[in-house]
Amino acid sequence: MLKDSAQTKERILAAAVEEFSAFGLAGSRIDRIADAARSNKAMIYRYFGNKEQLFDAVFDAMVVATVDAVPLDVADLPGYAAALHEQHRREPRTLRIATWDRLERDGAGTRLPTVREATDDKIAQIRAAQARGQLTAAYSAEAILKLVIALSQPALGPSSEEPDGSGWVATAVRAALGEPAGSPLPTG
Repeated sequence: MLKDSAQTKERILAAAVEEFSAFGLAGSRIDRIADAARSNKAMIYRYFGNKEQLFDAVFDAMVVATVDAVPLDVADLPGYAAALHEQHRREPRTLRIATWDRLERDGAGTRLPTVREATDDKIAQIRAAQARGQLTAAYSAEAILKLVIALSQPALGPSSEEPDGSGWVATAVRAALGEPAGSPLPTG
């Protein structure tokens, strides 16, 4: 019974990822999620609560997966940004759901404990690197994180304007942080 429950939850989350990334929170329908998950609406409400809580569960899981896949490396922020860019290209639904969260809920998902903890941890790591002289102090740690994340986001949908690969992302982060192109960040 527990195995069935866990499998049902996994199917619901997988279906919800597809639905929310395609239609956002407002455009998504619980009945479509239930059909795609081979479940029913009552099970979704039982396991996750309402549609917003299901959206939060999806967003939370995607943030955890991204943090696990691409850990912050303050000694190589250009490389981190490039790796994050590649992760978003491999898993564009994460960026789509984060964008829907900002558009439809004014970033309410960024207040989820997991998201907040991941962000706070990254800011603390950047501050520590700044205190050690490894990163520029010309910008706040929060501004550096925002800049790196913003530059790491590929275009949503096909774009002939974006170069292939992610090397340009690393170059852009180096330039934004005041480092010469191709140079490593100072190590202290």
